[in-house]
Amino acid sequence: MAKWVYRFGGGTAEGRAADSALLGGKGANLAEMAALGLPVPPGMTIVTDVCGWYYGNGKTLPDDLRKQVLDGLAAMEEETGRTFGGDTRPLLLSVRSGARASMPGMMDTVLNLGLNDETVQALGHDAGDARFAWDTYRRFIQMYADVVMGVDHEIFEEILEDEKAQCGHEYDTEMSAVEWQHVVSRYKEMIEEEFGEVFPQDPHEQLWKAIGAVFASWMNPRAVTFRTLHNIPAEWGTAVSVQAMVFGNLGSTSATGVAFTRNPSTGEKSLYGEFLVNAQGEDVVAGIRTPQSITEEGRIATGGEKPSMEKLMPEAFAEFKAVCTTLEAHFRDMQDIEFTVERGKLFMLQTRNGKRTTRAAMKIAVDMVDEGVITHEDAICRIEPPSLDQLLHPTIDPKVQRRVIGSGLPASPGAASGEIVFSSEEAIAAEAEGRKVILVRTETSPEDIHGMHAAEGVLTTRGGMTSHAAVVARGMGIPCVVGAGSIRVDARNDKLLGVGGVVLKRGDIITLDGSAGQVLAGVVPMIQPELSGDFGRLMEWADKCRRMDVRTNADTPQDARAARAFGAEGIGLCRTEHMFFEGERIHVMREMILAEDEAGRRAALDKLLPMQRSDFIELFSIMSGLPVTIRLLDPPLHEFLPKTEAEIADVAEAMGMEPGFLARRIDAIHEFNPMMGHRGCRLAISYPEIAEMQARAIFEAADAAAAETGAPVALEIMVPLVGLRAELDYVKGVIDRVAASVAEETGNATAYLAGTMIELPRAALRAHVIAETAEFFSFGTNDLTQTTFGISRDDAATFIPTYQRKGIIEHDPFVSLDFEGVGELIQLAAERGRRTRSDLKLGICGEHGGDPASISFCEDAGLDYVSCSPFRVPIARLAAAQAAIRVRAST
Repeated sequence: MAKWVYRFGGGTAEGRAADSALLGGKGANLAEMAALGLPVPPGMTIVTDVCGWYYGNGKTLPDDLRKQVLDGLAAMEEETGRTFGGDTRPLLLSVRSGARASMPGMMDTVLNLGLNDETVQALGHDAGDARFAWDTYRRFIQMYADVVMGVDHEIFEEILEDEKAQCGHEYDTEMSAVEWQHVVSRYKEMIEEEFGEVFPQDPHEQLWKAIGAVFASWMNPRAVTFRTLHNIPAEWGTAVSVQAMVFGNLGSTSATGVAFTRNPSTGEKSLYGEFLVNAQGEDVVAGIRTPQSITEEGRIATGGEKPSMEKLMPEAFAEFKAVCTTLEAHFRDMQDIEFTVERGKLFMLQTRNGKRTTRAAMKIAVDMVDEGVITHEDAICRIEPPSLDQLLHPTIDPKVQRRVIGSGLPASPGAASGEIVFSSEEAIAAEAEGRKVILVRTETSPEDIHGMHAAEGVLTTRGGMTSHAAVVARGMGIPCVVGAGSIRVDARNDKLLGVGGVVLKRGDIITLDGSAGQVLAGVVPMIQPELSGDFGRLMEWADKCRRMDVRTNADTPQDARAARAFGAEGIGLCRTEHMFFEGERIHVMREMILAEDEAGRRAALDKLLPMQRSDFIELFSIMSGLPVTIRLLDPPLHEFLPKTEAEIADVAEAMGMEPGFLARRIDAIHEFNPMMGHRGCRLAISYPEIAEMQARAIFEAADAAAAETGAPVALEIMVPLVGLRAELDYVKGVIDRVAASVAEETGNATAYLAGTMIELPRAALRAHVIAETAEFFSFGTNDLTQTTFGISRDDAATFIPTYQRKGIIEHDPFVSLDFEGVGELIQLAAERGRRTRSDLKLGICGEHGGDPASISFCEDAGLDYVSCSPFRVPIARLAAAQAAIRVRAST
């Protein structure tokens, strides 16, 4: 017979904290506290395997579970001296969920289970307090009916408020036993009248149905959403803990509360929490009464008038403080603790590693290293890499009330406020006048680059996490929300239409939360980032632990400087086409694209050469001897070309062309699928003069930068979109010829590596052949994912969330690497490439280079470096360290 139930209490436990996969976090930690001899009410935990059974067997519970629950119940009765459903000293139960990962408030709980019209009388007699008994009964009915029977809790609240008004009371605590008895009668009448059911009186029926309902809450909408947001697998399931009730609502010597062993906002080493006298746990979170500070220090800091627990219940407080010290020392982390005091006696109801801000997490981790509690490696692994966004960008003050007028994808982190503008020209004009703006567009194009530079943040109603707006904004380090489908842009009438009928016009102020994907009305107070102190120390420890290098994707000097400030060890991807989006450069680029013959192209390229050379000189100088990977031109040509008649007319005027001629040239080079079209190495093969110009700019810049800085340039030239070795051979031949020519002209030969971006499945499959020419591989996982799945990354956002919601895929493959498909191609290419060339340098430069899960995969695959956008460099440094620590621990 399977063991479905694990008991705890009386100083012993059948499980421990290490069993959280089986017992859930709550059950495992209850067992651990019981085994430590702490005052834990006895109970039992029904394991997570039952959750899997429940959903795999038509939402039923195993037949042999009932006996194990009854045996556990008998043990609880023996320890407490109470009887479940008894008519003298009734035992009441709590039935709580508890997943392996903390999911606060996402699933359901039933308290005070076991009460009925008879046991309520026995409870009142035993406690010597009829008011308490009837208050507890009405709480049970309300909670049970909501969780198990599906009765909207608001209906109960309406009845309660009506009764309090009729009795002339403001607070629940003012209600008498008789008045609570009347509330209970009204509750039961409403249930029978509205739902055709009598409130169940059999305690065993109550228990069995409550257990089933709590398991069922694992799949309620809020729990599913929470798991999706926090990458918690649905197959983990939840456990259910059934525990003897203790009561904080037994008068002035009873209380309930929640505390942290350190301040979860600042990390300060001091007890932090709140409690309520004569209350049950849900009262603390419900906000019905204002809680009191646990410590006197906390009371003074918050200006509280009511006494602290330290003053009001000194003996219980002293015991609680000692328990907190024990738990933090035992778990070696800041604890989030729930407790109840029943008539002066302390009971511990839960402990778990406490949620905290990133700033607090940093301080706690560093302080615990200094205190000798944890190691440097422990401290590194305590910080969730994505949470560093809170420290790298301005963030919205968590105390602020948010007025959300729309939401989309959190494309680039941070927060910014500004006036709404609907065009790049408006953004530039506003910046010149010293006004801060948010650029609002249906979608952005290369035409908008200068406007994005001028804006504080970018909002688009279309696009995904790898759309133009998302990629460019991340590179710039400005907040961006994309795919905000709940918002409509009416650019013709200069209006933004938000949820709830909100209508905003040009000049109205909005705030973007790029970390949460929210659009807020008005100016919102923010917290500015600080990157020194604890942050600096932790990153120093991380750098000593990691194996892989961390580079940046940088196309401009601004990007490169930001990345160096964040600790980048070189440039892993410089997308040269991004250097031509601004000002006059885009016009020259268009001249080159639209030229009808080689002479026309070369004339435009002669104008582009000094621009490229000056850009490269600055990039090489900023990196000062660190490796720099320059990718040759890879423009999907449509990105540079105007689309509408108005845009064509404007561009034609700027270029001195007839609009009709320009329209015909655009039509002549039109492609049905430009992302799969005439781009990458195909462009260099068709028009080798383009690669010649770029190679010359690169080598001349390398020579100049080396002379200026005294540090030789560690140059890597990347040929994009290679699928055939012959393609790479051809383009590399162009590069080699130009390198020799520049060396002869300058008298200095620049050392360089020539390699390719692996972004096509065929390139991965033929890596052993391509490596005969390539000296490095850089995995372009944006396009490799796109070509492997056959999904447009710009359109994926329209259906990927549906796939996730329906369980078809777990993660968006454009955000976190698809290990089984794309990942296998990367591993295969790495293995085959190094079989041909043992010293082949391997890196990743797609957007996945800043994703912690993908970085962990790269560590396993033996890659030499990851490359990511500048503001994700610290995230990648920390994630790479955690991956290296994990690998060392497993060997």
